[in-house]
Amino acid sequence: MDVRYINPFVKSIKNLFQTMLSTNVAFGRPFIPSPDDDWRTDVSGVIGFSGDASGAVVLVFSMDTATKLASQFAGTTMDSDHPDFSDAIGELANMVAGGAKPEFEGLDISISLPSVIIGKNHELSNSRVHPGLVIPCDTTLGSFRVHVSMKIEKLATVGASS
Repeated sequence: MDVRYINPFVKSIKNLFQTMLSTNVAFGRPFIPSPDDDWRTDVSGVIGFSGDASGAVVLVFSMDTATKLASQFAGTTMDSDHPDFSDAIGELANMVAGGAKPEFEGLDISISLPSVIIGKNHELSNSRVHPGLVIPCDTTLGSFRVHVSMKIEKLATVGASS
């Protein structure tokens, strides 16, 4: 996966967290996940891509970070049992994917409805079909990772819009 395809997600995350969560994000160096890495997590927000690019973006949180982010986003205290918790996490994932999508100029990309997986220590598997990168993120509300797996089906101008 070309690292240029990560920049739209970094830009989208930065904008979303500043405007909707009133917090900044410090980004670690993106890396290629290793099959030996332990990818167990508590909460995952998943958005699929189809069209000229296929794959998915997955926001991966500990339960503590997910509840802090969902609470900040919704403006009310939430835990995983709150009826709107999964909707808040799904909407964060949706907004990250939706914010990145316009940066892929020249590509006809559709994004799916969000799926949210909640469960202590569920495991993410890396796609063998769609190469991916992981973006480590850190905020005052906690750390999380963004997994981006995309296969571009045709050439495009990425990140050319302002």
